[in-house]
Amino acid sequence: MGEAQGVQLQIMGQESKEASQPEHENETNQPEIARKRSTAKWWLLMAVYSLLLLAGQSVAVLLGRLYFEKGGSSKWMGALVQPAGFPILLPFYLSQPRNPATRSSSETNFPSNLVLASIYISCGLFLAMVSLLHSLGLKNLPVSIYSLVCTSQLGFNALFSFFLNSLKLTPFIINSLLLLTISSTLLVFQDDAAESKHVYKRDQYALGFTCTLCASAGYGLLLSLTQFAFQKVLKQETFKVVLDMTVYPSLAATIAVLAGLFASGEWKGLGTEMEGFKLGEASYCMTLIWTAISWQLFNIGCVGLIFEVSSVFSNVISAFGLPVVPVLAVFCFGDRMDGVKAIAMVVAMWGFLSYVYQHYLDDCELKKQNI
Repeated sequence: MGEAQGVQLQIMGQESKEASQPEHENETNQPEIARKRSTAKWWLLMAVYSLLLLAGQSVAVLLGRLYFEKGGSSKWMGALVQPAGFPILLPFYLSQPRNPATRSSSETNFPSNLVLASIYISCGLFLAMVSLLHSLGLKNLPVSIYSLVCTSQLGFNALFSFFLNSLKLTPFIINSLLLLTISSTLLVFQDDAAESKHVYKRDQYALGFTCTLCASAGYGLLLSLTQFAFQKVLKQETFKVVLDMTVYPSLAATIAVLAGLFASGEWKGLGTEMEGFKLGEASYCMTLIWTAISWQLFNIGCVGLIFEVSSVFSNVISAFGLPVVPVLAVFCFGDRMDGVKAIAMVVAMWGFLSYVYQHYLDDCELKKQNI
């Protein structure tokens, strides 16, 4: 009888410990990330995702500006190349195992096809709207100023993540938001005549600035919603889930932008536009193709970082690469690096480093909790 009571007490103790375990995991807030960080494979995956994001973003922005610089004028075509390169991911998608056993074991928690379709379509339509705004911004702004305004998306992303993903707004993050806002605001005072090869009218500049700022806010919200979908709905840890959140929204966005292209009638002038492209018809096609491929490399890196860490971390890596574009634009398009633009870049980098330091502090605290 004594042994039976001892066994019963032991079982009750184990059950109590198991019941309290999820509560402890919520307190640490990042138990899964801490476990993953202990493996070299995870760090290698982070490096690959970051490289795809940085390289894809830089090349895509420069080629997108090249399209408008050398004779392209269709805002819908500029928007189309952003999601339309998803077919290059299909071989990787089709090669992924379906894992039927994993699905059946968690069938009660697995979202229905209707829920999945709703997520993919809504994200795709949102992506189409953001792509159009980005296209208008890139069409009406110098690429250097466009890139600097895009740094504000980190601030928007942090703000939305505060409400959707319980991001803690520490003093360093608040400092980062303020500095990135100031960086974008400084560019309002940029002189239109400062550009050496192209004169931007004041209304054209205002339209481009407004569209780029709205696109940054929209993309920051989209990243936060993507992280929310990973954590609250999808709840799976496979590369196929990352591809799902890249391919299906891109497909929906492509269909939506194509509808806009034909409804606006801009498709009728694409033939003339290609013939009048300053670098030739072949270069026109290659510019669009490589822009689309570059955006997909960026997307897979961005979504991968959201899946592995967070939307804000993905945006931090993106913000790290944005100051590189204005420097490259000086050599590629003859943009002038004047005083206002240089100050805006320094302030943007200051805001970026402020967030990186907060991430470093969080990482140190997490390591102490797991000792």
